[in-house]
Formats: sequence, structure tokens, C-alpha cells
Amino acid sequence: MKIAQVSPIIERVPPIKYGGIERVVYELTEGLVKRGHEVTLFASGDSATSAKLVSAYPRSLREVRIEDVYGTNALTMLNIGTAYRMQNEFDIIHDHNGYLSLPAANISTRPVVMTYHGPFNPEVKRLYQTLNNPYVVSISHAQLQGVSDINFAGNVYNGLTMDKYPFSDIHKGYLLFVGRISAEKGLHYAIEIALYLNLPLIIAAKLETVDMPYFKQYIGPRLSENIKWVGEVNEEERNRLMSEAMCFLHPVVWKEPFGLTLIEAMACGCPVVAFGRGSIPEIVADGKTGFVVSDINEMIDSVKKIGQIDRKACREYALNNFNADIMVDQYEKIYKKILSKK
Repeated sequence: MKIAQVSPIIERVPPIKYGGIERVVYELTEGLVKRGHEVTLFASGDSATSAKLVSAYPRSLREVRIEDVYGTNALTMLNIGTAYRMQNEFDIIHDHNGYLSLPAANISTRPVVMTYHGPFNPEVKRLYQTLNNPYVVSISHAQLQGVSDINFAGNVYNGLTMDKYPFSDIHKGYLLFVGRISAEKGLHYAIEIALYLNLPLIIAAKLETVDMPYFKQYIGPRLSENIKWVGEVNEEERNRLMSEAMCFLHPVVWKEPFGLTLIEAMACGCPVVAFGRGSIPEIVADGKTGFVVSDINEMIDSVKKIGQIDRKACREYALNNFNADIMVDQYEKIYKKILSKK
């Protein structure tokens, strides 16, 4: 098949540090190339890929620090427009830019698969119901709760090549928070838990300008020798921190469609303790790879009994259920099913 993968250009593919969607796009693109498909990747020019790379801009948007990197900036729209201008060169287009691409995807003469990586709020849901020519793929079943009348093609969990992630059967006694410093990620809860249990907490997370008020009020004043913010780290450092952590705290307060860091932590043997919002009960095997809890008191109790979790079982579960090969298999089946209809 001749397949176009249209990635956001917020981060390079694969990302050097933060960038969940771009990491998934990389794994999918490389997997499809290995299976003999002719893949063209639309991404930033600093991306690394085995596919044919087409770039509307030589660097990722967050690196050049333009305004509104996540919105309808000119370079993002140029990336999307370039892909659809070349649509006749492909059998199928797989777009990861969300609703920003919907107007172009809806009038595409080639079939379009759109993996939506965000939450279906009422406005987004209405967009997908109205511009319903593209085939929509969800990344968790929870993501689709309350969503109907869309052109649904299937659910595909994100997958990564994690067999080379470092594993440790022992830990160094600290709690870990990874990702982004924001109110919806619940870092303030992680700090409360660490302080209550008198355990060290390492925070490996990026901080965006929009989240500075939250940081200044709830996070910054509580940083100390025991509550350390080490900034945004690369993949190697992040995986090392995960493999050596006592447990991974994920106290999100929103319905997260898929938490990529959860499967990465488990692949390193690090048990997860997370609020049971959104997709989390689908990703974390409660009592086997960590604990899915309802509130901060349950999270504290779960950290106390984290020694009950077998770190080897965490790794095996992640590699067996969320590996890149499974993800590529499922997308291949979706592509073939759609093309057979055409």
C-alpha cells in the first residue's frame, strides 16, 4: 500500500523529549516500512525516518518557539495542506492532526483514517459528526464514551517498541512524576502524597508558559531537596528514572484518552498508581501492574503497599499488550478493510 502518515509538526518524529503523538507516529511509520509498504511521512524537517520524508518546515515548532504551536498556526496548516495536495499519490492517508485536518480530510478524494489523540468534548464531537467522511480511530474505549454518529473504524491502543527499555527488579525508594506540569495532570496531588509519606519525589516534566500561574502557586513554593524538579528529560534519562523508581504517580484529574507514560513506566518494571479517570482502567491492570484508585487517600494507601506488585509482571504486561507490532497489525487491518470497500 502507498500510505501517507501526517504527523503534527509540534515535535520532530521521533521526539527528543516530550511528544507522545510523534512517538506513536514514528513507531507506526517504521513498522509499516518494515512490512514493505511505501510510506510517506509528513513531519518537521528534523525528523528521522525510514519512510520518504516531506516537510513543510525544517524544524519542529516548539524548537523555534512560535506562538500557538498547538493551534491553527500557518506552518501547521501548511503541513496539512501539503499532504492533501499530494493525495493522489497515495492509496490511503492516515492523519494524526485531529480536527484541524477535518475540513481537508472531509473532501479528500482518497480515503482518510484519522486517529484522534484528544478528548471528544461537545464541540469536537459535533465536528466529527458533521464532517464525517474520514474514518475515525479511537485510542481507548473510554475516549468514545458518549460519542455516537461518527464514522468509526475501530479502536487501536497506542504501542511502542519497549523490549530494550531498561528494567530493574529493585528500586531506589523515590516516587516519580513524568510528563507536563499542569493542573489537569495533578502534580500537586503527587507532591501532597510525597510529603505525607515523607518520600522523595522526582518530577521530570516540561513547563509551558500557559501553566506558569499554576506552577507559581501550587508547585514552585513546594520544591525542595526532597521534591525535585529535574525539568524535561530525554528518553534515555526518563526510562532510567522509571526503572529505578519505587512507583509512578499519575494523579490526572481529566479523562485522559491514553497515557503513554503509563505503558513506558510498566515496561521499565515501575508499578503505576493512578486515578481511575478516562482510559486508565484500560491500561493499568489493577492489583497486577499497580493500583487504580479513586482519591488521594486511596493513592497514599496504594503507595504503602506497592511492594505487593511484581515488577517483572509489570514489564511483561506492557510488552505483551502495548507493543508496536500489535498496533501496526491493527492499523493494517483497518487500512485493508477500508480499501476493500473502495
